[in-house]
Amino acid sequence: MAGLASDGTNPDVSLLYDINGLAKAAPGWLDRVMGFVGEYGIMLGLVLVVLWCWWSVRRRGTTEDSVSAVAGIVWAPLAAAIAVLVNVPIRGFVERPRPFRDHDGLEVLVEGKTDFSFVSDHSTMAMAIAVGLFIAHKRFGLAAIVLALAEGFCRVYMGVHYPTDVVGGFALGTAAALLLAPVALALLTPLASAVARSPRAGWLVRSRKASPGGARHETVDLTGPRREASGGGERDLAA
Repeated sequence: MAGLASDGTNPDVSLLYDINGLAKAAPGWLDRVMGFVGEYGIMLGLVLVVLWCWWSVRRRGTTEDSVSAVAGIVWAPLAAAIAVLVNVPIRGFVERPRPFRDHDGLEVLVEGKTDFSFVSDHSTMAMAIAVGLFIAHKRFGLAAIVLALAEGFCRVYMGVHYPTDVVGGFALGTAAALLLAPVALALLTPLASAVARSPRAGWLVRSRKASPGGARHETVDLTGPRREASGGGERDLAA
């Protein structure tokens, strides 16, 4: 299976050279930035988007809304972890070498990549998180999907993956997040609801608009005249 992209006329290889050629033409400082962004920066950005989404759903809406949203938010990184585990046997079966091992003239921005290339772990994790977050919150999910697409571009730009490695990662991450979501949310939603009722850990899930007990506090008006029943009538105590 190692010869999947050995032919120089393969569109996969041609697109690899076109995108990686941008790195060859770019100044050194930009390549260093892209190398950091593609290896660490975008994944960190996705974590921040997840945390921002969690903070937002707790700040707005009802506790019921926050419970279902937090369950979806928790599912996003879990989906990424599951997708990466599924990728382990896939990479071992396909055994596709990194593109710089089979093709000369590539600008490799990150050293030390000795494992197999198909499918891209970074692209898999990024898209699984993005799609999982989209299930919980459409607006934040769309922002995460944009970051995931940028991650895929960076992996090819860096010379460490073929475009089809990235597409395969996107497909695997999306499938894991979508297909397993019904079962995952059926388990995570009751768990999130139980945490919301906890007096200590409830703040992790419960809407900030709700009281810890989930009940509304009634306000008693003490400014008006008080009346006391006496016999068959009422007597004004303010008289």
